[in-house]
Amino acid sequence: MTRPKAVIVVAILALVFAGIAAWLTFHYLQGEMDKTKAVQPQSLVVAAADIPIGSTISETQLKVTSWPKDSIPPGSASVPKSLAGRVTIRPVSKGDAVTEQKLKPKAGGQGSGFMTYIIPVGHRAITVAVNEVAGVAGFITPNDRVDVVLTTPIPGNQAEKISKIILQNIPVLATGQITEQKDGKPVVVPTVTLDLTPDDSEKLALGSSRGSLQLLLRNIADSGPIEARGATIAKVLAGSTQIAVAAEPASAPKPAKATAKRPAPKKSRAAAAPKVQAPAPRSSHTVTLIDGGVRTTKEFVLQ
Repeated sequence: MTRPKAVIVVAILALVFAGIAAWLTFHYLQGEMDKTKAVQPQSLVVAAADIPIGSTISETQLKVTSWPKDSIPPGSASVPKSLAGRVTIRPVSKGDAVTEQKLKPKAGGQGSGFMTYIIPVGHRAITVAVNEVAGVAGFITPNDRVDVVLTTPIPGNQAEKISKIILQNIPVLATGQITEQKDGKPVVVPTVTLDLTPDDSEKLALGSSRGSLQLLLRNIADSGPIEARGATIAKVLAGSTQIAVAAEPASAPKPAKATAKRPAPKKSRAAAAPKVQAPAPRSSHTVTLIDGGVRTTKEFVLQ
């Protein structure tokens, strides 16, 4: 190979290796730039405080923070205003990103009701109407636990009623209000939605149709079962002497022994005949004679 040809071959090879090196360098630098952009902080809306389930979000509950771009969760937002007014279907802890998966779908969207998201699998949500007293004066809130008391007439004795705890340690899913007609006028009635098994739902539905319901609010740390025997008015007033005496049924008078009535004797024909007057008795005198120690008694009748 002549010298000019060798120079040309070397030059071509040098250009090829230079091109390869330039491409590798560009590719490496491009990857480093992408990594730098990925770790650059981006704006992300997170919870400024714990947001419980079923809450309507306000802008004061949100804040904007910096978040690595490559780890931003899907469905997140960068502007708090876009999330204001939305309802949470899952609890959001402080500092967690507020994503669409934790919010009730927008109106008109599929699954826009949030209750279906919080009912445990295999359970049912049932809503019952209560009054202010039965609803513990409005102190019952979602996530509380209650016992349900039913007051109803005793079967077979409609004059006597019994109150008994029929359900225990029941979670409250939601509270609300409904409008009912009473005496031709609309009346607002408080409601409580409970989380029950299908069997307990049947008990509550039947009980609410046969009597009145009362809710008992439990302490958050008290979840154990209790023995409920039920209470009647006799048990409630037990211990009062006057009430006990009044409550005792009057002893029924002993039935008199039945005496067999003997039939009246039939009057004989002789008895029915007129009585014959008996003759008057005659007067008499008695005389005693003693002759030589011998005593003799004679009776003389006067005619």
